Amino acid sequence: MTEAQQPDVADPTRFDSGFAGYRQLELVSGAGAHVFDAAGRRYLDATSQYGVTSLGHAHPDLTRAIAEQAGRMVSCFASFANDRRAELQAKLAGLLAPLDRFFLCNSGTEAVEATLKLARATTGRHGVLALAGGFHGRSLGALSATHQPRHRQSFAPLLEGFRHVRPGAIEALEEALDDSIGLVLLETIQGEGGVRVLSDEYLTHARRLARERGALFAVDEVQTGIGRTGRMFGFQHADLEPDLVCLAKGLAGGFPIGAVGYRHETVSLKGGAHGSTFGGNPLAAAAAGCVLEVVERDGLVEHARVQGELLLEQLRRALKPGEGRVRDVRGRGLMIGIELTDPAVPVQRELQARGFLVLGAGPRVIRLLPPLITAPEDLAALGEAVAEAIQC
Repeated sequence: MTEAQQPDVADPTRFDSGFAGYRQLELVSGAGAHVFDAAGRRYLDATSQYGVTSLGHAHPDLTRAIAEQAGRMVSCFASFANDRRAELQAKLAGLLAPLDRFFLCNSGTEAVEATLKLARATTGRHGVLALAGGFHGRSLGALSATHQPRHRQSFAPLLEGFRHVRPGAIEALEEALDDSIGLVLLETIQGEGGVRVLSDEYLTHARRLARERGALFAVDEVQTGIGRTGRMFGFQHADLEPDLVCLAKGLAGGFPIGAVGYRHETVSLKGGAHGSTFGGNPLAAAAAGCVLEVVERDGLVEHARVQGELLLEQLRRALKPGEGRVRDVRGRGLMIGIELTDPAVPVQRELQARGFLVLGAGPRVIRLLPPLITAPEDLAALGEAVAEAIQC
């Protein structure tokens, strides 16, 4: 291609698919909990880029781990053993015992797809029971488990055999979980569904019912896992014992990865029946291993718990849920939702103008997912800015 034929990239969105929607902001670098735009302006990144940058941006340990591994080996297919992959799987086994087998892939959607296939192969049943308001991914299988019309309506018909019940409705759960259901799949906190925390009692009942009726019980920890809720995994708040656990997002601090943990005595699939070309590559495994090491070393799970409680208290005190335009303030750890009586997008825009990036979770919910390393003073500033943006 000659110089005259080079495409004009002055517009950074010119060649983009446009699927995600554009926030009118070009981010070019980051440091810790902050990101910088093309003009050099700094923003507190309370999105963690949809929950993936658990250690923030350009964390020195993670940067070093990726660079060192890139100079050693980037890709190694799963039919060959690899030291970095084995180290990561051993770390996950220590965290998720008695789960002792791990399928590694590249995203949360892939982790959910693998879970759907594992359940069908193990139980011989094609039915899946999920929850209204849940979000499990965008591929046809994961999307069939997702119960949000805005994600589904363009892609019907989806896969058969999927049922959805309202979270918290015990009778509906008992009625829907018949002998056609091979998998119960849920999030302990529905992130895309409005940061809705499922009660420990409901989760415990769902787990017991699945066991009694011969279905596998899977927890989608794609967003809640790796310390986000103030425990290493969200299901630990309810002392659950899932058959399968789906991980992704914060597991590798922003590097693409997904994982499914299960017990080899409980879940079975013939060799070669499922796989991933890039899954478990040494570069992703090195990144994830580093994240797990830093989270433990620096006490980030406890940091998320303590600072999350303080931020929730600050927001509730300032916003007085149930009064004015704020219906509720809820969440666990550094996963917080503020439900409004009116659309949330104007508040997102106002916060962006003030130097704070936040997410939505449905049309009327502001979602906060700051990095686990975010300093207390930055979290306090975030809480103050959110309250001011909502009240202005």
